[in-house]
Amino acid sequence: MNAPQIFPLQPAGKLVGTLTTCPYCGVGCGVRATVSSDGQIDIAGDESHASNLGRLCVKGSALGETVALDGRLLYPKMREGEGDRQTLRLASWDAALDKVAHGFRRIIEQHGPDSVALYVSGQLLTEDYYVANKLMKGYIGSANIDTNSRLCMSSAVAGHKRAFGADLVPVCYEDLELADLVVLVGSNTAWCHPILFQRIAKIRESRPQMRLVVIDPRRTATCELADLHLPLKAGSDVWLFNGLLSFLARAGAADDGFVAAHTNGMAAALEVAEADCADPASVAKICKLDPQDLLTFYQWFAENQKTVTAFSQGVNQSSSGTDKVNSIINCHLLTGRIGAPGMGPFSITGQPNAMGGREVGGMANMLAAHMDLDNPKHRETVQTYWDSPCMADRPGLKAVDLFQAIEDGKVKAVWIMATNPVVSLPDADQVQRALKKCELVVISDIMEKTDTNAFAHVLLPALGWGEKDGTVTSSERRISRQRAFLPAPGAARADWQIICQVAQRMGYAGFDFTAVHQIFDEHAGLSAYRNNADGPHRMFNLDGLRGMDKTRFDAMQPVQWPLATSPSGEQQGTARLFADGRFAHADGKARFTPTPPRAPQHATDGDFPLSLNTGRVRDQWHTMTRTGKSPRLANHVPESFIDMHPQDALLYGVREGMLARVRSRWGAMVARVQHGGGIARGTIFVPIHWNAQSASDARVGAVVNPVVDPVSGEPEFKHTPVCVEEFPVAWYGFVLSRSQPLLDDITHWTRIQGRRFNRYELAGRSPIADHSAWAALMLGVSDVDADWLEYEDASAGVYRAVHVVDDRIEACVFLSPRPDLPSRAWLASLFLKDQLADADRVGLLIGQPIEKGADTGPTVCSCFAIGRNTICDAVRKQGLGSVAEVTACLKAGGNCGSCVPEIKKLLSEILAKESA
Repeated sequence: MNAPQIFPLQPAGKLVGTLTTCPYCGVGCGVRATVSSDGQIDIAGDESHASNLGRLCVKGSALGETVALDGRLLYPKMREGEGDRQTLRLASWDAALDKVAHGFRRIIEQHGPDSVALYVSGQLLTEDYYVANKLMKGYIGSANIDTNSRLCMSSAVAGHKRAFGADLVPVCYEDLELADLVVLVGSNTAWCHPILFQRIAKIRESRPQMRLVVIDPRRTATCELADLHLPLKAGSDVWLFNGLLSFLARAGAADDGFVAAHTNGMAAALEVAEADCADPASVAKICKLDPQDLLTFYQWFAENQKTVTAFSQGVNQSSSGTDKVNSIINCHLLTGRIGAPGMGPFSITGQPNAMGGREVGGMANMLAAHMDLDNPKHRETVQTYWDSPCMADRPGLKAVDLFQAIEDGKVKAVWIMATNPVVSLPDADQVQRALKKCELVVISDIMEKTDTNAFAHVLLPALGWGEKDGTVTSSERRISRQRAFLPAPGAARADWQIICQVAQRMGYAGFDFTAVHQIFDEHAGLSAYRNNADGPHRMFNLDGLRGMDKTRFDAMQPVQWPLATSPSGEQQGTARLFADGRFAHADGKARFTPTPPRAPQHATDGDFPLSLNTGRVRDQWHTMTRTGKSPRLANHVPESFIDMHPQDALLYGVREGMLARVRSRWGAMVARVQHGGGIARGTIFVPIHWNAQSASDARVGAVVNPVVDPVSGEPEFKHTPVCVEEFPVAWYGFVLSRSQPLLDDITHWTRIQGRRFNRYELAGRSPIADHSAWAALMLGVSDVDADWLEYEDASAGVYRAVHVVDDRIEACVFLSPRPDLPSRAWLASLFLKDQLADADRVGLLIGQPIEKGADTGPTVCSCFAIGRNTICDAVRKQGLGSVAEVTACLKAGGNCGSCVPEIKKLLSEILAKESA
């Protein structure tokens, strides 16, 4: 492997490490990674990168904790044996690649090209995506390639294409700072896109007149900064924005000149909006909003020309997601608020390269370079450029339909890359059934054990972040480089290399790439090929980036497409689209889309009276295969939870802190009940991240209904009818241990990564007759002379035990019939000590620290490991009254700022108690 290049930051010429891009959300933050001589990895923000200007959220800051090789898939493996005796065994690359190529070739020859499929990911780099799409559509001849971006951004794609003629995001991040009104719809930006949220928060300090509206059924951390929160009923977004469209027209806020010159279809869209949503009072009733709050929002939107409406999963993940997107865009088209600084509809992407995948046609209904699969001229253009033997001529199977087709036996081979559908897809138990029946399951991954990998016939080790090289595109169309700064571990290979080697073994030409810059060059060339040849030009055009050799590609700076030529002849990126009023439809005009409102397909009823909403938490990412390795990221929300209103909990017989089961018509899961204070009656929220590797039964994907948007195919993750019921157990407990405890007989468990230990939250249904023997067996302590401290109150059912080796804590276990057990934060700190003090031993037996201040409480600021107790004590003792004062005193909130809303909420609670 070639040595990584060193790239300069300011001041010029200073060697500072490798500049790369964060692999998490769609913000696309620049990262500076430095590897010291002893192998330590220092992660910092890239001050020269326009997306983040040196700032990183806590997930980005903790990247160095996620690149260790523990748990990595390092060598190819193939399944051998018969029936229940099958096992995955090490294999050579030649054997594994031959099995994949021959298996796909045989199945295609017997059953046709639509009998095989690829399921890929927004975690892939653009070059990986490009060759996968080329193989499937141009050589195999099927469009059965879809991506996990189908689960998060496909409704935005469909809405853009209907309105603009192509999948085009018109705004840039700077517009969030230039706007006088920012509307965040279905986006917990403070947690899911923290750097963008901090840009908004920072500009509001200098522009207090700027207004922020948050539209979300939950009161999230993002609402702490809002001037107005509209907690609309889940699924009622189209009523809300149709009502806004009608209000704007009646209030004289329409830009008649813009509408006449640059749009079509306004009358039809307005007629639909007027039919049901002309009366704000009726809209407020449908959306379950305060009528005055709704009118305030409508009036603010009408008054502020510089308005950005940013939306994310709360809009997209719906059976009416595409209509939600278009109902938002309609309001911007009516008022002409698009194409100029500080205004426009803004889809904030979920993954680091969801946009790059869309550019290369990584979805089942798209062609590369923003060309259309249903357009014969476009198909011929791509086939000619590729010089490929065939071309898919109809849409392939979208994600949910794909796995149903696998279970039905229509798709007999699937290659899954960089994603974990057994956890992430809706009706996830159906995905398990499908993969069990599938004739050939090939999986490329960086981790050896995932829920999905358990069903693989062939496992192929891929390079991970820090090892692979290529490009990604962020939410604002900014192409950035991911660069390698670590050597390839074991026998792992780049995804594009694996795909090309399989293609070559299948007998296909056109995959003889030897370096990643060659693929990017072909991708850039296709974007420019026959662009302007027939009809309007395609706005996605990388013509200015063609012809780069490796040196130029390695030095490539972040740039927004499309590229334009400056007066001096230099290629420059384009911050905003549609400044000239021209769109990508054949007539150059944007289109209003009528959006008749409709409720979610499955309504709550007597058996399933609650509506389930799912989403992310602040410090974790997707199915935790990476972030789950970081102790820093594990402390903020250590285990899955069911957030529900206290009155609902009382009604359904569950209590805060206790376990409960969430059940739907499709499946069930178990988690701990909490009252976060931001959830409306009749609804619950469960996070998406936990899986069979991190918890015994916490896959919420198994519960989510498989209904999809009819246009985009995106699943309805924000509304599933469920019931919540008691999950009775005889005892609760936890273990902190340096080694793996025996969990076979534990009813419920969750594993949390700590520093120098793992933590396990436990619960059991069977009473424990002999606590001491049970604990020793579970912790693997067989030495009768072991240093074993224990305390038991048999009448109360309380038990504590500690195993000490050479005066250092090895493991501890705490049990109680109630869930309110001692603080884990203090116990975790003991594992960092080389020797326990006498006071520590006493504290372990009594269940609390002897020293004041030793228990920092649950983590609030992950960047600086500042706990809730520490912040509250400082606020009370030192009279701190603002977030800035807390930051000055404790550093909390002074790095990425994603904990600022939580600190602000703590301050409000403390001040409210003191004034009561």
